[in-house]
Amino acid sequence: MILVIDDDIAVRTSLILLMEGEGFKVTATANPGDALSVIKKQSPDLIVLDLNFSNATSGIEGMELLSKIKKINSAIPIILITGWASIELAVQGMKLGANDFINKPWNNAHLLQSVKTLLDLNKQAAINTTRKQLNKAYNFDNIIGEDPQILSILETIGRVAGTDASILIMGESGTGKELIAEAIHQNSQRKARPFVKVNLGGISTSLFESEMFGHVKGAFTDARFDRAGRFELANKGTIFLDEIGDLDPSSQVKLLRVLQDRTYEVLGSSRTKTVDVRVVCATNKNLEEMVGRASFREDLLYRINLITIHLPALRDRPKDIPLLVNFFINNLKQIYNRPKLAVSAAALKWLQALPLPGNIRQLKNLVERTILVTKKDELEVADFSAQLTPTKKENQLLPGTLEEMEVEMIKRALAYHQNKVARAAVSLGLTRSALYRRLDKYQIPYDETAD
Repeated sequence: MILVIDDDIAVRTSLILLMEGEGFKVTATANPGDALSVIKKQSPDLIVLDLNFSNATSGIEGMELLSKIKKINSAIPIILITGWASIELAVQGMKLGANDFINKPWNNAHLLQSVKTLLDLNKQAAINTTRKQLNKAYNFDNIIGEDPQILSILETIGRVAGTDASILIMGESGTGKELIAEAIHQNSQRKARPFVKVNLGGISTSLFESEMFGHVKGAFTDARFDRAGRFELANKGTIFLDEIGDLDPSSQVKLLRVLQDRTYEVLGSSRTKTVDVRVVCATNKNLEEMVGRASFREDLLYRINLITIHLPALRDRPKDIPLLVNFFINNLKQIYNRPKLAVSAAALKWLQALPLPGNIRQLKNLVERTILVTKKDELEVADFSAQLTPTKKENQLLPGTLEEMEVEMIKRALAYHQNKVARAAVSLGLTRSALYRRLDKYQIPYDETAD
């Protein structure tokens, strides 16, 4: 809300019509007393303040009111407006905390630009403050973003991470669901315990029990030794059930039991085991619609979504794209030993306009591909656009899948940092434990004594 303070009804009316025409909500008062009352009750986003409220032209009345407003809330941006302007008066107003000084009669375009600029700056300052406070209170180093939606999600994570509440993370592919799950674990009381990720979409029905609950030797033809299941591995820690929307009905029933009772039976054994585990699930599907189609159990949904987090698509937070690109670039500088790598302002603006249906994963892949085939240190629009429709020759030079690209990045990071896993993890934007999981997943050899 914008507050206009001026004793001239014609001025108040003109300013109200001007700013409401731009979509702003405006309130106006004619004297300092009413203005202070409004400020104390509503805390406006910006104030347009006249400097004279009588026949005097000294501006003293406005300066006194300016001082009182700053004592109530020093963060409110204030534009001083007067028909008796002077350099001395402008300097005095700025010293008391005003943000701009405009003469009457004003230029509409100039005034509106000042209003929009001050509101944007104030909003960004509030965002920066919130992000700093969150980073100070929690471990969110690997989550990049200043969009209000992301900040709200981080605040939610901060509140619930210390509990054992089950959490469902929803969002399109590539929006960073695994990163959010890791952040929940890293800020929980279980952070020193295992974080076990399970891609449920990659487990067949026949192997579900063996993978999740383990098996004993001889439980089936190829069971030549005892094997611990994922729940046992995650005991006392957190289990992340990714792509839970891909789970078939029979497996849903088996999963429901362990979530309800925290008990399970190892395949081939009649002995019941108990498990103490925090459950975090993720999906890119609409589970409520699946419940309506009877393809997902309603009781299972209630078990996994005590807290639900909806991750926005990257196209819904385009201002975070430059932050992400610069984060990727800073990591890749080390991996590829190209310390002068940078992205031009025009390229950043162009990337913000891309649809990017693959979200953060696609953006990271695009940046990586561009660096691999471009020898220049400053990447331009043409360098990125060329990678959206790569030639066959380029395809032969680059990994064909995102998984192969990730393997290649990890290998290069380890080689550059002489197999020091901790340093490689930092350069890749991963936690040390997350890199170890990927090393095991892709069976990438590394020197355990290098750290």
